[in-house]
Parts: sequence; C-alpha cells; structure tokens
Amino acid sequence: MNSDRPGRAAEPGPATLSEAPVRLVLGGTEVARYVLDPTLDARHGPRPYLHPVRTLGGTVVTDALPADHMWHLGASLAVQDVNGSNLWGGRTYVRDVGYTWRDDHGVIAHTGEVERSPDRYAHDLQWRDRNGRVLLTEQRQLAAVALRTVGPSAWRLEMDYTLSAPAGQDVRLGSPATNGRPGGAGYGGFFWRAVSVEPASVFSASATGEEAVNGSTEPWVALRGTGPDARPYTVVFSGLGAGDRWFTRTSMYPGVGVAFAFERPVTIPANTKRRGRHSVVVADGALNRATAAALALDTR
Repeated sequence: MNSDRPGRAAEPGPATLSEAPVRLVLGGTEVARYVLDPTLDARHGPRPYLHPVRTLGGTVVTDALPADHMWHLGASLAVQDVNGSNLWGGRTYVRDVGYTWRDDHGVIAHTGEVERSPDRYAHDLQWRDRNGRVLLTEQRQLAAVALRTVGPSAWRLEMDYTLSAPAGQDVRLGSPATNGRPGGAGYGGFFWRAVSVEPASVFSASATGEEAVNGSTEPWVALRGTGPDARPYTVVFSGLGAGDRWFTRTSMYPGVGVAFAFERPVTIPANTKRRGRHSVVVADGALNRATAAALALDTR
C-alpha cells in the first residue's frame, strides 16, 4: 500500500540476490553459504546473512525471504532500532500507532575481507542509516567447527563480532518491545529464521514451548524442525551476553534469536565496544533434552 504521508514509505518490491556467496566447508561438505552483499529493496534490511545452512546429512535448516516476513534472512545480525534507523527490515513499530512502513531503513554493509579459508571467514562491516552515515562499525568472524562427540551427526557454527560506537556518539539499540509493542516482541540481535515443513518445537534446559522459553536466560535453547526433505533436524543455540534474552517463535513461524533489547533499550556508549559470541549446533535428527545439552556444552 502506498502513502504520501510524511515518514511513510511504500511496501517493498521484489527481491533479487547477489552472486558468489562465501561457502563454509567441513571435510569436503558444504554446510553453509554466506551472502555478503545481497541486492535487496532497502525495506528488506540488506545485510550479510547465512543461507542455506545445512546439516552434515544435507538437510536445509534456514529460510530466507519467506513470504510471511520477506526481511527474515537466514541467520543474521540485525536490530530494528539503531538510533532511530531500522536495520532489521519490514515495518517499524511506532509507539501508540503500531507497525508502519517508514522511510527509515538503513543497511549493514560488507566493507572488507580479513580472512578466508574453507571453514572460516572474517570481515569488516558498517551499520549505516538511510543517508549512508555510519552508526556502528563491526568486525565479524564465522567458523564451522567439526564436533568430535560420539553421537548424532552434527557440527557447530560460531559467530564472533565486535560492534564499535563512533567517538562522540552514543548508539541506542531498541526493539518493537522497547517502542511499545506488547507480547514479548523484544527481538533484534542475532536471529535465526528456521524452515520447517511440520510444526517446529522449542525447548531449553528447564522449559518447553514458545511462551516458556521466550524472554528467558537459559544457558541454551534448542529448536526441532523438519526440513524440506522431510527429515528431522535440531539446532541448539548458546551464547547469551550480559543482559541478553532469548527470543523464540514457533506458532507464527520457526525462529530463535539472541535479543539485545528485550525489555529496555541498550546503549553502546561513544567510543566503546559491544562484543558477542554465539554458537549454534546443527544436528541431524530430533534430539532429546539430554543430547541437546551435551552438544551445547561441547566447546572443543
């Protein structure tokens, strides 16, 4: 729907993808592709993202550009409110108004390669507002790690990053929840949009189900789904930072995230850094709680 009201923007058009993604490979098996510079409508929140991510058995466990939320891009790092700029994509939640299409979308841009090997990739990025002004700079490293634990077919994705605020400018990170949306919608941070042809389920060390796990600070969270090939899989997440909370969805769509501003805004003070490290075990099969816990704690 188009609108000529100030502060509003038209709904996004079709999406296209850039070529030549980075490939992460373990033992000759491609386990993930990393799209560095997607060619997307600004309202889809252009940013580097991982998709498809696969189990060692070949089952795809991520989704990108789904019809229900076109701005969900596999596994990525994004925040809906960065000093008033939407770097997540989609409509912006406006207090006392609700979700609104606004001309406030920025971009998270790849700016330089640091390291590349079959199982590792590191690069520099900039988080920019709609006018190209740099809000944050970032250093990011991805690694695919083989697990030596006897048990299910599984590997681990590690994502390390450092967000740096510029000198003289605090950077405020917010979410729909901090801008007034009820219902535990504190998303924004590291987010994994899963794919499942059957209803997915989520559980943690001591809780089961979307409502029980959403907003928690459990040491790990697992999502069980069924891939497009009809085979079951489990992804196990760990790595909450100080003040982070888990964001989970299974009823509307399958997804798990590390939420930076679940209930209240978070500020990165000027000339300081925010560091994060998240691990995701990608396993074939529907794992039980004990096996998921063992894999989450296997840091070798």
